[in-house]
Amino acid sequence: MSRYVKKVLSVLDGTGLHHETNAMATVVEAPDLRSLFAALAQIEDALVAMGVDRIHMDLHVDHRLDKEATIHSKLTSIGRASH
Repeated sequence: MSRYVKKVLSVLDGTGLHHETNAMATVVEAPDLRSLFAALAQIEDALVAMGVDRIHMDLHVDHRLDKEATIHSKLTSIGRASH
């Protein structure tokens, strides 16, 4: 499994989108849904090219239009941001 996760992270690195990975998930910041879905398509293509039999993605979208909301700003609001 870790080789697939490493591949996904490599693909994300190539997109230029900011992302952070923890033990259970990867959080991706994208300026719009098109950018996010383009990155997901690249991830799917890379995994299919690796010969996987199944791809499972859980997608939660928090699309704020009223203010900027980043991983850092959300962690800061709960006192958990790393400096």
